[in-house]
Amino acid sequence: MAASAATTQALSAASSLARVSDASLCSSQSIAGCRVCPAPTIKKISQLRRLNVAASAGQADAPSRQDVLRPFAEKKAFKVIAGLKNFNRENVAEIVAAAEQGGATHVDIACDPELVKLACSLTSVPVCVSAVEPELFVPAVAAGATMVEIGNYDPFYAEGRTFDAEEVLALTRRTRQLLPTIPLSVTVPHTLPLPDQVHLAELLENAGADIIQTEGGVSSAPTQAGVAGMIEKASPTLAAAYSISRAVSIPVMCASGISDVTASMAIAAGAAGVGVGSAINKLNSGIAMIAATRAIANALGLVSQESRERLAQH
Repeated sequence: MAASAATTQALSAASSLARVSDASLCSSQSIAGCRVCPAPTIKKISQLRRLNVAASAGQADAPSRQDVLRPFAEKKAFKVIAGLKNFNRENVAEIVAAAEQGGATHVDIACDPELVKLACSLTSVPVCVSAVEPELFVPAVAAGATMVEIGNYDPFYAEGRTFDAEEVLALTRRTRQLLPTIPLSVTVPHTLPLPDQVHLAELLENAGADIIQTEGGVSSAPTQAGVAGMIEKASPTLAAAYSISRAVSIPVMCASGISDVTASMAIAAGAAGVGVGSAINKLNSGIAMIAATRAIANALGLVSQESRERLAQH
């Protein structure tokens, strides 16, 4: 993000916080004249304002909004997902390196400022952060994140928590209030019936989302092994991508259960890109992660970093 754009982003977010009256950060839902926690609320707002202003520093070389969204416009976006609750620095570093060296266009990590700084030091691709608490995005953007994601819900499903349409829409509106121009991706929960997923996607587009991410791998239980099983596993998210891409005008990212076998199928179904997590982040070595990333990049027709360097030398 250019320095001037980052400054505008920070000032817009700070101004947004100053204008908030009904969507407070405190439990009373009212900042002005709060009788419950006026001092903590004011302190929190002050902290967030400082973080937004800090976002203007050190980002002159960061990818611009146009850079972040370009791969989606070209229908060649490939996001490697480290995991919303993965705070293991060594593992995240390996995943980021795999994204960089394997030819991914984006990397998605947990919403933690220190992890963001680490990722930005290791890669030139846009760094996305995932969370389900909009306020967490502000310090992450200040640290260098150039895209935010409301989603990657898998860890919450494992805990028995689900997300309904109303909550996802509220999280999207709050994020847009805090960060009006940051590229914003929102996952439509696979737990909703497919027609409801499509309807939510339409509402999210109207609420300011830039990208809709689909999911479904967790709900899929393949009955076959090998290639047939990979296709079976991806079928729920492919179905969602097909349906949603025909209902909205913004790009759709197909995630959950995607592999090198099914990545091109996602694009054919109408997706503008794919998000891949466990097929890469569950591997036990950095070399294996790079190989898996490169296989998917090749399936999408992307050029790996190694190939880019070779081309640059000629």
